[in-house]
Parts: sequence; structure tokens; C-alpha cells
Amino acid sequence: MDHMLTQTIGLLIIAVLVALGARRLRLPYTVGLVAVGMALAAAPRAADATLTHDFAYDFILPPLLFEAAINIHWHELKRDLAVLLSLAVFATAIAAAVITAGLVAGFGWPVKSALLFGILIAATDPVAVIAMFKDNNIGGRLRLLTESEALFNDGVAAVLFTLALVWAGGGAVSPEFGAKILALTVGGGIFSGVLCAGAALAIAGYTKDHLVESTITAVTAYGSFELAEHFHCSGVLATITAGLLLGNFGVLASEETSRLTPQGREFALALWEFIAFIANSLVFLLIGISLAKIPFFQLGFAELAGIIVLVLLGRAAGVYPLCFLIRKSNRAVTPGEQHVLWWGGLKGALALALALDLPTSLPMRNEMLVAAFGVVSFSIIAQGLTMPLLLKRLGFIPAG
Repeated sequence: MDHMLTQTIGLLIIAVLVALGARRLRLPYTVGLVAVGMALAAAPRAADATLTHDFAYDFILPPLLFEAAINIHWHELKRDLAVLLSLAVFATAIAAAVITAGLVAGFGWPVKSALLFGILIAATDPVAVIAMFKDNNIGGRLRLLTESEALFNDGVAAVLFTLALVWAGGGAVSPEFGAKILALTVGGGIFSGVLCAGAALAIAGYTKDHLVESTITAVTAYGSFELAEHFHCSGVLATITAGLLLGNFGVLASEETSRLTPQGREFALALWEFIAFIANSLVFLLIGISLAKIPFFQLGFAELAGIIVLVLLGRAAGVYPLCFLIRKSNRAVTPGEQHVLWWGGLKGALALALALDLPTSLPMRNEMLVAAFGVVSFSIIAQGLTMPLLLKRLGFIPAG
């Protein structure tokens, strides 16, 4: 316990130094964290510091998802909800299909392994996407589209991944079974979020203490996630739902309609911004440390490069055709926004958490793990470093 505490404090000190250096050098904070994490891997004390499925999924995702969700205004989300759901569902499925077909036809992967990898790597990662936009101070519709899609397609990937795991394990996946999994995962997750947020808002109405109010938000973020996961539902959708409700009926609501006090609303937003900073700092440092330990030579750099290209092609095949179909609607996505949705579809902790959770008996599990880390490293470093240049080129942030 003492070692874990000392290690965490050490990582946070490093994160503060990286934040100061990244701001001075005008580099993305997350890229700096990953680079420093890779350098730290050589230190003896970093030998046991690595990213695990439980840490990424249970500790990191809930606060980052919740912090993003409580900052989304429903009236803004509602305008683009059809676009967002189309991207979250169909773009994820198309990307997974393209990656799967490419792995089977181009690299001779078994269908089961290719499908599982295609699904886990297809969804854009909320952790990486949210961090990227904070680094570049992006707001407006572009941020809403990119962040919200990343939040929603995570749930889609979780459902597909569950079905694919059952099929890969030799189980029969009938339409009836698929419908049951969909109803349980999605419906149960949303219901858990509504239940926890409703209870939180009801309790918050009985206190005027901003510290108690903020504690209620923390319990809601983690409680909704754990409740849903306990019943094998989507903890991600539960936390997103709870965050949206608590945000729009509490933190973001007007003084006349909010269940929280003005001080409580202000303090909660600042608290969650701080918690998200801590979570981001730890996860990206651990990603860097883990990347340095991955034996990429086991897969081969030519094949790894081909897989990275496949992932980019899959993302493009999901984004551009769907946006083309709605080009004449009043919610059309501009070409510039489409380019950001494609190149800004970063991968991160979510993909690694799913990859780390793959059964050890699965054929090519080690290769899938190496490929996942390879794609994530390219995504965070190459795409993360070039995103500010792309955003400036497209006019989303001022040049200079």
C-alpha cells in the first residue's frame, strides 16, 4: 500500500512537470505524458507500473466520461443527436468490418481474432479525444460532435465486443440472443444511469452544503458505473447517462431550476476538471510505460504499419460516406469537420483495456495485444502531434 501511494505521488509530480514543459513548448500534454512514460520504463521502480484492464476500465473511464457528460448541454446535444448516433453506431460497425476484412484477406488472420481486434480498435476513445480537445481549447459544434461520438460509440463497441467474444468462444449468437444482449447492455446501462442520477438529484435537494453536493456527484459517477457492471450492463452508458442528467438538471441548470446551490455547481465543475486532470495524467503516463515494454518485433513492423493503415481506412470508410448522405440536411457536417472526425478519431485506454481483457486461450492474443499498443502509440503520438496543425490549417484555431 505504501509503495502504491509513493508510486502514485511520484507519477503525479512527473505529470505536473510534464504539464509545465508541454505548455511552454506548446506541445499536446498527452503526447508529452506518453513520451515521458516511455522514458520512465527504464527506471527500476517503474518495473511494476503498468496499465491493467481493471485500472483503465474501472478507475479511469468513469471520471473522464462523467466529466465530459456533465459539461454537455442537452439543447446542443439534441440538435445533432441523429448525426451523433449514426456516427456512433454505423461508423463503428463499418470501421470494424473494414479492419476485419483487411486482416483476414491481407494478413491471413483467423476470422475470430480479426473480428475481435476490429471491434476493440474501431471505436474512438473518449479518454484520448477529450484530452486532445482540451489541449487545443476547441469548443463549439466540432467539439460536441467529436467528443459526443466518442462517448456513444464506446457503448456500441462494448455490445459488439461482448457478442464477438461469445462467438469466438464457440457459443451460438442467434438474433434473439443478440437482442437480449443489446437490451441488457444498452437498456440496463441507461436505466442504471437514470436511477443513480435521479437518486442523486433527490438527495441533493436536501442539502445546501457544496461539499456534500460534490460528494454526491462523485458517488454518482462511480456508483452508476459499478451498478451497471455488476448486472453485466454497460457501465460506460450508465456513467454517460448519469452525467448528462446530473449536468442538465444540476450543474448546468439555472439557479431557478437546479437542484444544486450556485456554490455547489461552481465547485462541482472545478472538482471534476481536477479529477479528470489526475486521471488523464496517470493513464497516459502508464500507457507510455507499458508501450516501452511491448515487444513490437513479435508482429513485425511492416505488418504493424499495415494494420495502422487499415485502422485509418476503416475510420475514413465510416465517417465520409455517412456525412455524404446527410450533406443536404440542415445538420450537414462540413468537410473540415469530417477531416477532424477522421484524423481526430484517436485510440487510447479503452482499446487497451479491451485488448488486455482478451481470453488467454484466444488464437493470436499476443499479436492482437501488440497491434493494439502499436495503433494506440501511433494514434496518440503521430495523430496527437499533428492535430494542432490540422486544426490550424482548417481554421478551427487561430494560426500563430
